[in-house]
Amino acid sequence: MAMGGQSNNRGVMAEINVTPLVDVMLVLLVIFMVTAPMMQQGVQVNLPKADTKAMTPAEESVVVSVDKGGKVFIDKDEVPAGELRKRLSDLFATRAKKEVFLKADAGVPYGEVVRTMADIKGAGIERLGMVTEPAAK
Repeated sequence: MAMGGQSNNRGVMAEINVTPLVDVMLVLLVIFMVTAPMMQQGVQVNLPKADTKAMTPAEESVVVSVDKGGKVFIDKDEVPAGELRKRLSDLFATRAKKEVFLKADAGVPYGEVVRTMADIKGAGIERLGMVTEPAAK
């Protein structure tokens, strides 16, 4: 029974509590920030530094790497000397997007990098991207 004409009017609250949603989203953000650098493919090389804007390879892109010893890799598979052009031609025979990213160790002679670039272009690749690390300022 209400006293003094006041009634106890407790209806259903129709507001959404977004705090748990924000908590979950922040946890997912942290997880993706930690795991994203681990998802890069290819061979570990010491990349040269350059002042360029950041460019991330697409998921289906192919990364050709040249390590310090001059060995050439397509993603993580080593390619014997002289077979790069043929392997890339076979790999891109059915692909519409002909794009390759080249990672060369800073210690690799310039001539070796140019020969690798010539093999990539000779395989019919339309776009060639050079992967570098940002220069320290």
